[in-house]
Amino acid sequence: MYKRQTIAYPSATSDFHYEAELVVAVGQAGRDIPVEKPLDHVYGYATGLDMTRRDLQLAARAQGRPWDTGKNVEQSSPLGLIHPVSEVGHLDKGAIRLTVNGEVKQDADLTELIWPVADVIAFLSTLYRIEPGDLIYTGTPAGVGAVVEGDVVTVTIEGLEPTEVTIGPKAAD
Repeated sequence: MYKRQTIAYPSATSDFHYEAELVVAVGQAGRDIPVEKPLDHVYGYATGLDMTRRDLQLAARAQGRPWDTGKNVEQSSPLGLIHPVSEVGHLDKGAIRLTVNGEVKQDADLTELIWPVADVIAFLSTLYRIEPGDLIYTGTPAGVGAVVEGDVVTVTIEGLEPTEVTIGPKAAD
């Protein structure tokens, strides 16, 4: 059973956006993982949110700067319960949805994500050694958008417990 979390609306933004994500929990270390082996490194899967200060991200992009101020925010990656592969199998299809106050904002199937989980892991392992406990947020369906204080955001993925957050008051500067 999941528990709703409250996250603060972050400082220095007026355009805080949601992105529903399938999250991969790494269970086995590896580097330069061959394309046929990435799923061997997965411990399990969870629902998650990738929250973004979109105005800061877009300003940085326009200036050719890194997006870290838009993406690196306290409480910006709420995570649901991690389900072991032994219980849910490898998730390559199934509904992924996000609602805000009960209204559907994102609605797709995992088959529609641009990069399959195996490809994401194989690519990342060429840049970093992946380690047990690493979490990989895999990308979001179309339909990202802004939230305001008081909104309830829920991510569901077929076969997993949902992630649900309430957007709390603005964080202190």
